Amino acid sequence: MFLGTYEPRLDEKGRLILPAKFRDEMAPGVFITRGQDRCLYAFPRDEFERVHTELRQASSADKRTRDYMRVFLSGASEEIPDRQGRVTIPANLRKYAGLDRELAVIGTGTRIEIWDAAAWATYLEASEQAFADISEEVIPGL
Repeated sequence: MFLGTYEPRLDEKGRLILPAKFRDEMAPGVFITRGQDRCLYAFPRDEFERVHTELRQASSADKRTRDYMRVFLSGASEEIPDRQGRVTIPANLRKYAGLDRELAVIGTGTRIEIWDAAAWATYLEASEQAFADISEEVIPGL
């Protein structure tokens, strides 16, 4: 399970050093793609395969499904971490997420999200009150 928030930096070659706690699960391969809210999603190989299987089972007759699959899969890139746990984030994905040098890498359970640090801070500040307001609706009794 991926948990926590980390603040790595992109190096001059567009590489991210994965947080140490995430490296073992990501060692066989990392699938990086466009996420929602202008961040990137990074999945370990087995989780990306599970998500892809679910997408293939969705009805391609539904325009929203086709649109989602096109955006999600067309940006996907498989990366293999090097010995230092670095993965290259392709230029098109860096541009999509507005990634600069300072990043926020957050664990969201089955995947990690890669954010520009300033964008993450803005998102978190804007979302904290909504988080407090909806907790009972999302997880009753919490």
